[in-house]
Amino acid sequence: MLKKLWPYARPYRVWIAAGVVCSAAEAVFELLIPLLMSDIVDIGIKNGDQSFILQKGGLMMAMALVALAFGLGSALCSSVAGLSFGADLRRAEYEHIQEFAFSNIEHFSTASLVTRLTSDVNIAQMTLMQGMRLLVRAPVMLVSALFLSLRISLQLSSVFLVALPLLAVVAGTVLSRVGPLFRRLQEKTDALNLVVQEDLSGIRVVKSFVREEGEQQKFLERNEALKSISLKSFGTVVMNMPLMMLIVYGTLIAALWFGGNMVFAGTMQVGKLTTFFTYISQIMMSLMMVSMIFMMVSRCTACARRVLEVLEETPAIPNGGSPDVQVEHGSIDFDHVYFRYHAQDPGWVLRDIDLHIPAGSTVGILGGTGSGKTSLVSLIPRLYEADQGTISVDGRNVSAYTMEHLRSAVSVVLQQNTLFSGTIRDNLLWGNPDATENELWAACRAACAEEFLRQMPNGLDTDLGQGGTNVSGGQKQRLCIARAILKQPKVLILDDSTSAVDTATDANIRQAIATELKGATKLIIAQRITSLRDADLIVVMDDGAIIAQGTHESLLASCDVYRETWESQQEGVIAHA
Repeated sequence: MLKKLWPYARPYRVWIAAGVVCSAAEAVFELLIPLLMSDIVDIGIKNGDQSFILQKGGLMMAMALVALAFGLGSALCSSVAGLSFGADLRRAEYEHIQEFAFSNIEHFSTASLVTRLTSDVNIAQMTLMQGMRLLVRAPVMLVSALFLSLRISLQLSSVFLVALPLLAVVAGTVLSRVGPLFRRLQEKTDALNLVVQEDLSGIRVVKSFVREEGEQQKFLERNEALKSISLKSFGTVVMNMPLMMLIVYGTLIAALWFGGNMVFAGTMQVGKLTTFFTYISQIMMSLMMVSMIFMMVSRCTACARRVLEVLEETPAIPNGGSPDVQVEHGSIDFDHVYFRYHAQDPGWVLRDIDLHIPAGSTVGILGGTGSGKTSLVSLIPRLYEADQGTISVDGRNVSAYTMEHLRSAVSVVLQQNTLFSGTIRDNLLWGNPDATENELWAACRAACAEEFLRQMPNGLDTDLGQGGTNVSGGQKQRLCIARAILKQPKVLILDDSTSAVDTATDANIRQAIATELKGATKLIIAQRITSLRDADLIVVMDDGAIIAQGTHESLLASCDVYRETWESQQEGVIAHA
């Protein structure tokens, strides 16, 4: 699993190699210091040779400084490699998510994707940073200290025959339990993030329905679930330390007992015994470091699996087509199109859609809730893919265009509009990054947004806040329409995008769009027939099918559904008057 992440670390293999060398050198120099200390005790102090003591002490100081330098080098190299690896992995994951179709995003959920981009990548990053040091340092110290211990006393080293198997059993038992717990820990993190995201994005709804206590309870339940699995996971990990320390101290006591007897018997010097104790401590600490590495790797494996699930997810809508194929006119054809959101759904969202829309024409789409209006227009820029039939733009299948060019040629303004944090100018420039000041104001004027923008203290440079919370629904819709006009698309789709403005403003916006985007094909989804009556073609939909199409007059004469809708809306106007 972790091997699949290596391509993102490969560009920093020089830093990794340098970090490994520095870490190994640091461990070697640290291991040589106890040997010098042994000579000071057994020779310098025993013989009262002050010059020998100073010489060996100076050498110990030099080795300590060299070990410190290598330690700093190891820390620097591991930080550069780990942080760069994390940044590249995060970027690759984010760029791949940008290629996802809506169905791919729905498969993971937004909250889970946020966790996989942040927490999971951070854990993989920290594992590389710490693993570069520990994964080299621990084996080097373990093997070297074990070799030097055997060299000091083969007999006394027999204490390892009991200690090492016990440590292996403890580490193996703990590791077998924490792997599944870490996977559940990340899943509970996803669940908590989902609640937080929903509550914060829908805070107005929560407050308007006085649901604060209910949402707090939901949060507490998810939070307690995360706390419970965290305590279980890290409680299991924490148990590893006291059990290992018990074995370490037991080993030290056994070594002290047998080593002390050997000193009394004259078969071992005090300095050698002191050095042996030092190496025992280093061996045991190395084993604990190895155990902690396995813990880190176990958690990293769980996170890596989640990151790789995103990276290996195949986009539901492949980005093919030729960059040389361009949308020039904007004619649209639906040829016996069938569509549903999920293959397992029993019924069709769209059924046998057969429709020709000439370039430059204005088409109105009318239908009740759930009739398939939004689904129909979403197929044009390939936000979703048709299951059967073909959709063509300028006589070419939409798959013949690159996704970037097709969506650049099609501008969609939804009923539920989205503005991003930043200024109004920043949001408008999404439509055309090179737009001049005059072009920005002309687009705002066409969208009937100039009046309220002139009243704002900073005009186009007014900060919108997160999601445009300081503008009304109607103002937000008009800003999104202005952004779409700036794009100068070949096809403009207005999906009930004037529902929050009054009838007079709606009429002014439609008239301005007709002037500003004369050659563009315009598809207008609306509930008010007054918004559609002047269209070149009106399409009436019901239950995913087109039941009638024609002009306003022809539909009044031939379509009962259209006529009844028109009459009911006229009655509402008269009653209101």
